[in-house]
Amino acid sequence: MSRKFPIGLQDFAKIREDGFVYVDKTARIHELLTGSGGVFFLSRPRRFGKSLLCSTLGAIFEARRELFAGLAIDSLEWGWKKHPVIKIDLNPGNYDLGVDTLYTRINTALELCAKKYGVPFKGENISDRFIWLLTNLSNTFGEKVAVIIDEYDKPLLSTIDNPEVHKKIRSVLKGFYGVLKSYDEYLKFVFLTGVTKFAQVSIFSDLNNLKDISMDPRYNDLCGITQEELERDFAEEIGQVILNKKLDRQTYLDELKHFYNGYRFSENLLTVYNPFGLLNHFDLNGTFESYWYNTATPTFLVKLIEDQKIDILNLEQMSLVKSDFKRFDAENMEAVPVLYQSGYLTIVNYDEEFDEFFLDYPNEEVRTSFSKSLMEHYIHAPETDLRALSRTLPKALIQGDADGAVHAIKSFLAGVPYDIQIEDEKYYQTVFHLIFRMLGLSCRSEVRLAAGRIDGLVETKNYVYCFEFKLNKSAGEALAQIDSKDYLLPWQGNGKKLFKVGVNFLYKDRNINEWKVVVG
Repeated sequence: MSRKFPIGLQDFAKIREDGFVYVDKTARIHELLTGSGGVFFLSRPRRFGKSLLCSTLGAIFEARRELFAGLAIDSLEWGWKKHPVIKIDLNPGNYDLGVDTLYTRINTALELCAKKYGVPFKGENISDRFIWLLTNLSNTFGEKVAVIIDEYDKPLLSTIDNPEVHKKIRSVLKGFYGVLKSYDEYLKFVFLTGVTKFAQVSIFSDLNNLKDISMDPRYNDLCGITQEELERDFAEEIGQVILNKKLDRQTYLDELKHFYNGYRFSENLLTVYNPFGLLNHFDLNGTFESYWYNTATPTFLVKLIEDQKIDILNLEQMSLVKSDFKRFDAENMEAVPVLYQSGYLTIVNYDEEFDEFFLDYPNEEVRTSFSKSLMEHYIHAPETDLRALSRTLPKALIQGDADGAVHAIKSFLAGVPYDIQIEDEKYYQTVFHLIFRMLGLSCRSEVRLAAGRIDGLVETKNYVYCFEFKLNKSAGEALAQIDSKDYLLPWQGNGKKLFKVGVNFLYKDRNINEWKVVVG
């Protein structure tokens, strides 16, 4: 009988009581709880296990030790003293409808908590009710209170495109979270999760004891699944997939890592898998799909990239200093930090001397899927045309048919609406780049060499294709540039067949008008 995976299940007690698979994070949680106290904030992308972490913390402070039998924390020194817990989950709710949705969500959570512990529920507004509940729980039970707020920023993120509602919600949350500063004496532990850190919310400016552990190397794996945890806790599923699909173990593990791993949250080299993707992969007998990506449409992020004229060709070469990660201003958003916080980019390298972080897509799931979203936004390509291209282009490149590859792209571009074409060579270079990335092909654009920059470089197992693009010129001029700058010199003698591909776009035709291929 196959094991049960907690896909979409965030209740720690249910997971443990009903025998679902659980990756033990309690040693790291214990490290967090036994360190210096304060108010903790953890930022992670959506569906990364934040809600399960909150539920686990709640069970610890409620001293439900029976749920932790056999887990790491059960054998570590911990008092298991019972504390009242106020838990608020702001993820549900259509906040774009107005501030009343926020009032209802918070009020319901507070009222349910009051009923659970049998204390009165009073107050003129949600801040007053929060104060009343906090103080009465502490006084009634003689213990300080643990406050856990999951997805604190969901109401703010949901209303970014609705400034009027956004400002009202921000004002309400500012007063509500301000309670945590004024009533610190009643608090045992405070933990907030979210995707990002809004500069205008008082909790990040008013609380002197706030500890943002989002980029703390000690807690890189507080959420997410490490390679060690994957091979230890999913050995049964790994073995079954290998057996069913007749795969080599290391080949399969490498493919898993390439497709789902790669998220890194500090200068520490440790990377993790998104749990949602892995659990779905094993639940569906080892099928590789974009499970995490397909749970949301990044329309807002794509628009942000376009509005700020972010160079799509260089998304994989962006860099930030640590202070760039710290603030999120709804009135002055920077696309790159938001892409990182949302999980579409991640840390791939760190320069200690300059405290600079270099970013890239975390894995193949995000790389191919996000490229497709960008493609759909930039050129509005019909889905049928994209499917046709996905059949013809990779096959041509894998078989060493450079002419067939360019012809496939020309046929595809013929279906692109005329009204969104741009009289700019960079536009067509970008379209090529997104096409290759969307199809999961190994493509690099603007590859820097001593002699200049290669417009596009595509590698397969047996072939290397060097593309040079021109607009309203000629394919011969493109080839001449490849030769004059000796672009393919670094790949000479690597055992692969080399192709030089000169491509010219004619603006009046909105397409490729000629191309030439020379074996290099």
